[in-house]
Amino acid sequence: MKTTISSVLEQFTSTYINNWKQQTGFPPVSAELYGIPSPCVIRTGDEAVYWEPQPFPIANATLQSVANALEITLQEDIHPFYTSQLAGDMAAEFEGLSINLLQVWSEEDFTRLQQNLIGHLVTQKRLKLPPTLFIATMESDLEMVSLCNISGEVIVEKFGSKERRVIAPDLATFIVGLIPVVTS
Repeated sequence: MKTTISSVLEQFTSTYINNWKQQTGFPPVSAELYGIPSPCVIRTGDEAVYWEPQPFPIANATLQSVANALEITLQEDIHPFYTSQLAGDMAAEFEGLSINLLQVWSEEDFTRLQQNLIGHLVTQKRLKLPPTLFIATMESDLEMVSLCNISGEVIVEKFGSKERRVIAPDLATFIVGLIPVVTS
């Protein structure tokens, strides 16, 4: 699935970047990422950075350290999702849901992501919840979009609860269904 996830993510990212350029005349801009070093930064403005995706800098990178920490096997699709490119998070809609697709901003961010995934999985294990791997945030801090590590389905889950609903049968279908949103 590596090729599929990488290619659909690249296509979505390309559409996202093009929409930004068509609607604003500039590549995506982020105030949240201002001052955080990344090879994605192409220009710095007043308390914001303009960015474009870059190739992932670590050859053959995976999230195997996350799997090893919990002695589990991760859904294969999660590896290329987080290791195909460096990019800023991207606003999108999926079947009426407003989301913020998470991406890796730098090598340091990749380390932080792995630590956060481990923390998330440890919390789920402690609460006896099925393991999930977050891929997007939502307006509510209590809800997130995740990849179910058992079924491979994309779900909306409420943090710390068994409340979940399937929104896509797999990660590729989810990414293909995303509609980029240009935010100002």
